Amino acid sequence: MSSPPLVSPSIDPDEVAYFERLAHRWWDTEGPFWPLHRLNAFRVEYIRERLCRHFGRDVRGERPLAGLRLLDIGCGGGILSESLARLGADVVGSEVAAKNVRIASVHAEWSGLAIDYRLTTAADLAKAGETFDAVLNMEVVEHVDHLPEFLADCGRLVRPGGVMVVATINRTPLAWLTAIVGAEYILRWLPKGTHHYRKLVKPRELIAGLGAGFIERDRVGVRVNPLNRRFSHTQLLSVNYMMLFEKVPETADILAS
Repeated sequence: MSSPPLVSPSIDPDEVAYFERLAHRWWDTEGPFWPLHRLNAFRVEYIRERLCRHFGRDVRGERPLAGLRLLDIGCGGGILSESLARLGADVVGSEVAAKNVRIASVHAEWSGLAIDYRLTTAADLAKAGETFDAVLNMEVVEHVDHLPEFLADCGRLVRPGGVMVVATINRTPLAWLTAIVGAEYILRWLPKGTHHYRKLVKPRELIAGLGAGFIERDRVGVRVNPLNRRFSHTQLLSVNYMMLFEKVPETADILAS
């Protein structure tokens, strides 16, 4: 029995349908999601290092994220969720495409990992009063509608003192040339139509969407070498970038601590 489609202002039905069609390819490392598999190892190191620094953990530990509750928004087939679970985190993976949830759940079971995958939206999780030590928006914000409302919902999911990590593509001519024309039409690294220029997100739009309740703690650009397909850090945020925000505790919470 198929699950009824989720309804939310931030959900773009065309985006959901697009990823539903590709759902069976999530764990094919040579298929259409191979860039995510390559990128995953790179971004996991970023998340690991920044979360350990923020929460006072030993980054060299075998399970440095043990005891932290993480939300992987738009978890897809579970590529990032599984990596974080192996680092000890208590992971909830949320998705709006039912096929992705089924595939992620089956793969986690095969891998012997306990991950809480849910067919739900950030808005519904926020309404239910859920909170997390870290909320991860990795390659998600460029696929949603009504970005300010989506970011507001995601912000409500971060506990005071917790963090949100965002990875996305900047809306610049260079990003259009490299991430869309180059990656989708010339190199064919991604299926055509994966990204739409009008939906790419500038860093200032993330800052505005999260509002005064969040402080930017880190930002870094991401680049890929087209010859060896390896990712690395750069100071330039003109194409791909990642940012980390801390949710500021309420004044009353600070006085009571």
